Amino acid sequence: MSQPNGTSNGFANDAIVIGPNQVALRFRINQLLNTNNSKELVESLRLVLTDIFADSNSELIDNIKIFVESLANETVSLVISRQLLTDLSDRIQCLSEQFQIELYKHILILLNPRVISFEEQVVFIRQKLASIYEAAKQYKEAAQILIGIPLLTGQKEYSPEYRLETYLKIAKLYLRDGDVLNADNYTNRATLLTQEVTNEPLKVEYKMTYAKVLDHKRKFIEAAQRYNEISYKSSIEENDRMDALNSAILCTILASAGKQRSRMLATLYKDERCQQLLSFSILEKMYLDRIIKAADHKTCSNLIKPHQQAVNADGSTILERAIIEHNLLSASKLYKNISFVELGALLEIESSKAEKIASQMISEDRMVGSIDQISNIIMFEKTVPLVNFDKQIESLCFQVNSIVESIGSNYPTWIEKNIHANM
Repeated sequence: MSQPNGTSNGFANDAIVIGPNQVALRFRINQLLNTNNSKELVESLRLVLTDIFADSNSELIDNIKIFVESLANETVSLVISRQLLTDLSDRIQCLSEQFQIELYKHILILLNPRVISFEEQVVFIRQKLASIYEAAKQYKEAAQILIGIPLLTGQKEYSPEYRLETYLKIAKLYLRDGDVLNADNYTNRATLLTQEVTNEPLKVEYKMTYAKVLDHKRKFIEAAQRYNEISYKSSIEENDRMDALNSAILCTILASAGKQRSRMLATLYKDERCQQLLSFSILEKMYLDRIIKAADHKTCSNLIKPHQQAVNADGSTILERAIIEHNLLSASKLYKNISFVELGALLEIESSKAEKIASQMISEDRMVGSIDQISNIIMFEKTVPLVNFDKQIESLCFQVNSIVESIGSNYPTWIEKNIHANM
C-alpha cells in the first residue's frame, strides 16, 4: 500500500489540540495507570471512556485521541490495552462517518509500531474502515485498507476461508474502481486457496469474481463459459443464475468471431432458459448467421454493461467490432466472392476497414478465404466447421459403448438394474 505524508502506514497523523481539558484528562488517566489491580484499572478506564463520550462537545475527538495514546503506551499491560481498545472501537461506531474515519486512522497510526501485539483490534478497525469507504464509493481506499490486514505475516493463523473471502473482497473493490490489473492479482491469490475451501457459496463467489475479471480483461469466451457454468449452480438464487446466464450471452456476443464463439453460441441458443432474456433476439440472429443491422446494434448497445463499452485502438467500440466481424463471417457463408466496396456497403463501414478486418480474421484462422488486392476482391472458401467436432462426438460415443459393454460382461446384474431398467 502507498505510504504518503511520511507516515509508516499511509495515513496523515492529525495533531491533537492540547487544551486545559486534555491536560486534565491525561493527568487523570496517568494517575489511574498507577493502580496495581488490573480489574479495578479496567473498570476505572471504562468510566473515563464513558465520561468522554458523555461530553459531546467540540473536544470529543481530541479527548478520544488522548485516551488512545495513553493505551498505546508500552508501559500499559497488553491485556488492559486490548480490552479498552476493543471497547473504544465499538463506541466509535455511534459517531458520524467523518469522525469514525478520522479516529480509526489515528488509532492505526498509533498501533502501527506494535501491530502484531494488537492484531485483532487492527483487523477489526480495518474491516470497519473499509466498509465506510465502500459505502462512500471510495473503492480504491477500501481495498488498500483491507490489504493492510496481515493475513500471512501476523501471529494469528487465519483460516483459508477467511483469507479467500478477504482476497475476493479486495479483488471486487478493485474491479469496481476499474483497476483490472490489481483485481486480477488478488483473484489469482484467491485461486491458490480454492482447493483448501469446502464452503460452496464461497467457491461460487470466487468463480463469479474470476468470470468478472475475465470479462473486464476482454477474454469474453472464457468469461462466457464461466458465467454459463455459474448459471447452473443450485446454491444461488434464481435471479442470480439468470443474471449469470445473461452475462454469458453478452460476453459471447462481444467475443471475436470464430470457432470458439460459434460453439458458445450453439450452447446458449439450445438452452431454453435464454429465451426469457432480452438478449436472446441478438443471440438467435448471431447463431443463425444473420446480418446484424443498425437497429439490432442499438438494441444490443442498451444491454451491455459500462465496462464493455470501451473503445478499441481503431476508434470502434467492442460491440461495433464484434458485430462487424460477425457480419463478415455471415457474409462469407452467403457469397463466394465480393468486392471490398460492396462488402463495406454491406457491413456499413469503409471498404478499407472491411479489407483490414477481413485480412486479420483470415490470418488468425477465424475465417477461411483469400484476398486479391489487385482486383480488390475477397474470395471465401466454404467449410464445414463442425465436421471435426462431430467426429470427436462420434468417437466418444463409441468409447462409452465400449466401456458399458465391458462393465456388462463383468457385472450383468448392475447393467440390468441401471441401464436396461431405464430404457
